[in-house]
Amino acid sequence: MSDKLLLSSSPHIHSGESIAGTMHSVILALFPAALVGIYYFGIPSLVVIVVAVVSCLVVEAVIQKILKKKITIYDGSAALTGLLLAMNLPPSSPWWLVILGSVIAVGMGKQIYGGLGFNPFNPALVARVVLLISFPVQMTTWTMPNSIFNSKADVLSGATPLGLLKEGIMKNGNIDTINNITDSALFLGNSSGSIGEISAVALLIGALFLLYKKYITWHIPVSFITTAFIFAGIFWLIDPVRYADPLFHILTGGIMLGAFFMATDYVTSPMTGKGMVIFGIGCGLITMIIRMWGGYPEGVSFAILLMNAATPIIDRYTVPKKFGSATG
Repeated sequence: MSDKLLLSSSPHIHSGESIAGTMHSVILALFPAALVGIYYFGIPSLVVIVVAVVSCLVVEAVIQKILKKKITIYDGSAALTGLLLAMNLPPSSPWWLVILGSVIAVGMGKQIYGGLGFNPFNPALVARVVLLISFPVQMTTWTMPNSIFNSKADVLSGATPLGLLKEGIMKNGNIDTINNITDSALFLGNSSGSIGEISAVALLIGALFLLYKKYITWHIPVSFITTAFIFAGIFWLIDPVRYADPLFHILTGGIMLGAFFMATDYVTSPMTGKGMVIFGIGCGLITMIIRMWGGYPEGVSFAILLMNAATPIIDRYTVPKKFGSATG
């Protein structure tokens, strides 16, 4: 026979899911957290979300037009980038900061590498870290939780729980500054923070949907959260006066948002289950090291980006060997 047998690389079976379907499902999963953020922080947070999504769509279309590439804004990836960016911003973010973040996320974090599927780092987190380093005042001005009907939210004294923790340790050497913060408030979302990170229950609702639909697997979220929990628990048991309990660390800040919605990004995370567990453990360790001894109260964004950089080498050593190759 003249015909040759051609065997391409995996995967060999198409799941039937499209890029648009996946992106729109993740956007849907983020709705509960977004709605909680809008409820507690009012109209300003809604403005941030709308501006972020629209500007990401516009930036992607403009760049693709300039580069004479196919316009792909309808696949949902740019809208998801915008929504994730908004979820990582303070509710009081000025419009120009949001638009600049969109330019950084789509331009520097995605299109500069060739577009969707080629970016080595999570675009929304690239934008958040650049904005945090460049505009620390605007990125650390927090809003006190109120209600959706408050169009002029108080932005004068709304320190986040992690900010209060860091302040107490640096000034007094203890965690008394967070004694009045209850786990129930953190679980429901009645605390200061970025728009999409305040409500653990809302994030869990979205995460369960993604797990049920098999858009994500348990490997990264469970290894990320478990590592952070164990790490925080060890130090809390050693010195509960100086270190917060592990549940506080899991419920506050960006661990829940990062573990389920950003560390699990298909493009920037490892391909195998073993690699995903290593990735999640690394994210948990780096997050807690920064939280406890770093200059910033929060470390999730930095942790995920650093592990994004490590993804190629993780894949190299965890991808199964080719059939018939040497095992030594």
